[in-house]
Amino acid sequence: MKALPAAAFAALSVYECLVRPWMLRWGATGEECGADLPGDEGSAVETSATRALTIQAPVELVWAWLIQLGQDRGGFYSYTALENLFLADMVNADRLHGEWQHRQPGDNVWMAPPSRYGGTGRMVVSEVDAPRTLVLVTPEDWTRKQRGERILEGAWSFHLFALSRGATRMLVRSRGPSNLFRRYVFDPAHFLMERRMMLGIRERAEA
Repeated sequence: MKALPAAAFAALSVYECLVRPWMLRWGATGEECGADLPGDEGSAVETSATRALTIQAPVELVWAWLIQLGQDRGGFYSYTALENLFLADMVNADRLHGEWQHRQPGDNVWMAPPSRYGGTGRMVVSEVDAPRTLVLVTPEDWTRKQRGERILEGAWSFHLFALSRGATRMLVRSRGPSNLFRRYVFDPAHFLMERRMMLGIRERAEA
């Protein structure tokens, strides 16, 4: 029985020292992790993750796929089967739709149908600067921002940078409060889904 606490401690140590740091900065350089990005300002959030990858497609094309995010639009290009275990009714788009190419501050980005979870399965567009930046916040933080108050629950932001030869560097930053649930449950699950989403955008843009 004494081996169980030792094994748990070893697993926790590996997660804290190796796995978690790798998850929080997957694909990103130290400079990218430390960069000030739209969506960071005015936040009282304690923890953040910055992930990045390079896409061999122009910024405008990557943006066209990115701006379609949403359960009622192009989905999230992630693990649909896992999303639908939580009644998300997600369907990922494999083509661009002209009617989904516009967002403005205050728009809802649905994670699940509005009829599910009492209409709480959503984020709100806080900033949009096509074709470079999309910032999402919780509905509560959107209300706080409208009142000129600090953001308390964090932001999920997407940033595109043009590279040479028509390529794009995509950074995705997520910020949130520091607590045990986020550290050991939300962060690993979010990394799994977000990484697949980023790869899904790259696959579609490069195709």
